[in-house]
Amino acid sequence: MDYSTLLIEEQDGVTTVTVSRPPARNALSVRVLSELDDFLSGVLVGRAPRGIVLTGAPGPAFIAGADIREMAAMTPDEGERFGMLGQRVTRLLEEVPCPVVACVDGYALGGGCEMVLACDFAYATRRAVFGQPEVVLGLIPGFGGCVRLQRLVGPAVARELIYTGRHVDAAEAARLGLVNAVFDDRDEMLAAARAVLGRIAGNSATAVSLAKAAVNASNGTTVAAGLEFELDAFREAFTTDDMREGTAAFLAKRPPAFPSATVPADTREPLLHD
Repeated sequence: MDYSTLLIEEQDGVTTVTVSRPPARNALSVRVLSELDDFLSGVLVGRAPRGIVLTGAPGPAFIAGADIREMAAMTPDEGERFGMLGQRVTRLLEEVPCPVVACVDGYALGGGCEMVLACDFAYATRRAVFGQPEVVLGLIPGFGGCVRLQRLVGPAVARELIYTGRHVDAAEAARLGLVNAVFDDRDEMLAAARAVLGRIAGNSATAVSLAKAAVNASNGTTVAAGLEFELDAFREAFTTDDMREGTAAFLAKRPPAFPSATVPADTREPLLHD
């Protein structure tokens, strides 16, 4: 697929995916979601990068939400298909084996907030704003917001945010756990995201992928079911060359040279907020 709404950039093994519809404040149209679907599906079946940064083109919004002009004309069946596409994209963000960091500068509302919720974690600038204001339009979150928001901030807070549709600034988003860190500007935020992905890249990519799968699979289940997922992934780790190398390196008091790592462990980038 030739992408008309996404910019894909590679730098030192990190892929930056920028939703770029500036006139529409990067709103999620059928075209945008289809292109995200195509890109993420390719990552799922191909060689994954060391990490993905998801962001929006510079402007007032990260992703302002779903495309309201498109939705206003949809029939119930078309709305369902639109929701299915949005849910597929958010599932793919969870399922790709590499870490995905959302970098939010400006408004992340509705579908934009739901994209953030599906990423492994998020960074934001001080001007970032989050919210699920669908009820103001006579709608509800349809790309996973009703499910993922309560898992992140708790059911009571999620209900209040969804039922009122109110906005949350960057400081409150950090307090609630929606974002991991808040930065002064976009460049600092993106540099921090690339640094943390560089740090992760020195670890076992296989172990990171297994950990991501275990965390996602156990989210929202009972403790007993979650422990079963974790134990399966733990056992799988024992079958890997990375486990043999990691334990041997520890005992030999040397940096590991993981077969699956994309950078040597002793050259990992420092975190900007260490």
